[in-house]
Amino acid sequence: MACIALDGKEIEALGDKTILQVALGAGIYIPHLCFHPQLDSLSEIGSLERVYQGDKEWTGKEGEVFEGCNLCLVEIEGQEDLFRSCKTLAQDGMRVRTDSAELKRARQENLANILERHPHACLVCPQVQGCDRKVCSIHIPEEERCCSKFGNCELQKVAEYIGMEMGLPPYVPLNIPVIDNEPLIQRDYNLCIGCLRCVEICKDIKGADALGFTVEDGRVVVGSKEPTLKESGCQFCGFCVEICPTGALMDSDVDVGEREAYLVPCKGSCPAEIDVPRYIRYIMEGEFEKALGVVCEKVPFPKVLGRVCFHPCEAKCRRGRLDEPVAICALKRTAADLSEAPPPSPSLRKKTDKKVAVIGSGPAGLTAAYYLNMLGHSTSVFETLPEIGGMLRVGIPAYRLPRDVLDGEIKRIEDAGVEIQVNHPIDSLEKLFSKGFDAIFVAAGNHKGLALGIPGEESKCVVEGVTFLKNENLGLGVSIGERVAVIGGGNVATDSARTALRKGAREVTVFYRRTRDEMPAYDEEIEAALEEGVEIEYMVAPKGIKEVNGVVEIEFIRMKMGDIDSSKRPRPIPIDGSEHVLEFDTLISAIGQSPDLPADFRIPSDYGTEVNVNPAEGIFIGGDLLTGPKTVIDAIAGGRRGAVLVDRFLGGKGDIDLVFVEKDSPRLGNFSNGKNMEQGRTSIQMLPAQERISNFSEASLGLGEPAAMTEAGRCLGCDLRFQIETAVLPPERWLGLTEENIQGLPQTEGVYVLYDEQKEVYQITGVENIRQAIMEEFEKGGMAIYFSYEEDEMFTTKERQLMQQYMKKHGKMPPGNDLMDDLF
Repeated sequence: MACIALDGKEIEALGDKTILQVALGAGIYIPHLCFHPQLDSLSEIGSLERVYQGDKEWTGKEGEVFEGCNLCLVEIEGQEDLFRSCKTLAQDGMRVRTDSAELKRARQENLANILERHPHACLVCPQVQGCDRKVCSIHIPEEERCCSKFGNCELQKVAEYIGMEMGLPPYVPLNIPVIDNEPLIQRDYNLCIGCLRCVEICKDIKGADALGFTVEDGRVVVGSKEPTLKESGCQFCGFCVEICPTGALMDSDVDVGEREAYLVPCKGSCPAEIDVPRYIRYIMEGEFEKALGVVCEKVPFPKVLGRVCFHPCEAKCRRGRLDEPVAICALKRTAADLSEAPPPSPSLRKKTDKKVAVIGSGPAGLTAAYYLNMLGHSTSVFETLPEIGGMLRVGIPAYRLPRDVLDGEIKRIEDAGVEIQVNHPIDSLEKLFSKGFDAIFVAAGNHKGLALGIPGEESKCVVEGVTFLKNENLGLGVSIGERVAVIGGGNVATDSARTALRKGAREVTVFYRRTRDEMPAYDEEIEAALEEGVEIEYMVAPKGIKEVNGVVEIEFIRMKMGDIDSSKRPRPIPIDGSEHVLEFDTLISAIGQSPDLPADFRIPSDYGTEVNVNPAEGIFIGGDLLTGPKTVIDAIAGGRRGAVLVDRFLGGKGDIDLVFVEKDSPRLGNFSNGKNMEQGRTSIQMLPAQERISNFSEASLGLGEPAAMTEAGRCLGCDLRFQIETAVLPPERWLGLTEENIQGLPQTEGVYVLYDEQKEVYQITGVENIRQAIMEEFEKGGMAIYFSYEEDEMFTTKERQLMQQYMKKHGKMPPGNDLMDDLF
């Protein structure tokens, strides 16, 4: 252990630490750019003979050692030279000075050397307040202006801290083409300052070693080892972007809002907020029990979802920008199927004296019941049908969702203490309240098919898709004949068509009024239907029906695509004169569903998207009844939300968060030499088509252990970048919101910023009298704990600038400025 003095303050340094590390650990800031807490500042990376910036090849001397940014200079007592604190180990007895006139001068000179190679006009522009850097009032060329990170730029913050009193040299544009034609990462080497953070993290932390640098005419040139990132072995993890102090490396799919939501879109797009990257990482490591535990932290139906989830996560998967998305849904099934332990169940909370009725035993109702029972409420589920499961039972065929799988998931909920009564229709909510129930969650689903609205559909040869599937799944059976027509383009239509084949139909044709691209059915279900022999006729719609001697004659008319309609799809327009008649034994209508509720439920038809219909009376709704026909995962998310609101109504906190697997710190590196980037999406084995249509056995065989681990290895680990330590920025100028601090403030025009307990921006306001306004905030009380201020005669312009910077980063107004939303 070394004891050193930093600016007269005695500090103990444990282990081999540099002066910079000791100083930052003690809260003493020394400016720096090449140093980052995630990296080993003592490691050395030599230059390469050549690197590439897109198609441009740069050559230089190999083996040169990087000299650093030279901003972290310090004085050591007894030594004449200035020392780089990031490379100098703290030694016992050292007396170090981090701030002096000589240090300031040297740092400003070195900063000027950096900014000579980086656009910097906006840093010194007197009219920067409120400027969008697009239309320049003093006509600075665009290539000399700062980039879109201005206001949230580490280089900018460090430059402002060091100061630019000595002036800056003119910037000579390099005019390097921006590389924006590669997946996920945009590179603009005009903005690169050669700090080598990206090179180090790619080599030493990630293990990809896709980047390097060379030295040309004394200038550090950073680039990839081959002309493209993929050829260079890039893992597209985003670590380099996360650590870059400028806008040289940026995410190409940046969106407004919370960064994690769009940078980890699989998790952000999951209605139930399942931590997708985490459970995939466990699968990659062969830890199937842990993977299952992560899934069960958010949903009670892991095996069901692994088979029938709509997987919006896959549509958003960033791996799909490279080749194909990770097979997330199939991996979820693998976790549940291969785990040696059963799905974990939560511990039951202390019993309350509250009773909750849940109407409907579909995914929304059972999910709500699962969590409400966990929270200690006596929960009863009432199901009209003779079997439990709602649309899981009667809307999804057994070849997609085997009944033993569904039964096992339901049994866990029953074993936890949820009472489920079948053959028990509810015709009045008042009757339930009269039996002592304190709240009711209505999740009755959409079990009524929509009418076609054409002549003749009342024929006994016409059956609604939901009715057809319900009767078949309940074993009631339906006679359909050999030739079956299905009208519609959703999953009910494809399920009906594939079920008809398994019922013995010889010819099954689906008729859809738009093109394949607009079909709402899952792509894999459409492909499976085609493989099994289902025919699909596009851009055709029924016009009328006649029943002749037990045969249904359907008049069709061909369609053409018109303008985009309210569904954001092209509007189908009938083509006059294209009418034609086809004959079938049965027509299955599958164009949509609607609720079928008793009038006494008193649930208005225009309840919108609010879960609580009448919170004063304790009536809540969820699932398809609330959203219209959607997906199983949406229904589960609705059940979760319903449980939260019902519990809060009953006096609880709505806390349904579960932890079955303690979070660990995942390894950031992936030393696979890029092999996972060469691996295409793993094919999911299916039963042969002819074997499938002969019975209702599960059609998909899923992924076995080796295949699942390989497929999980394709995940880019987009969440890992958020494990990287944040750069240490210059100290902010916030003060505690105390009367003592406020008394010393100027009574001038300017802008103040309020911060909450976590020092997150709470409010931004421009005022004519800073002291008076902040004193009023102090006397008012509230969320603010800290504040900062800046004197500025153009305070409204400055306020707008700060507000725009905040909204660009967060996609919303600061919490304390909500009432001002219409001004921006």
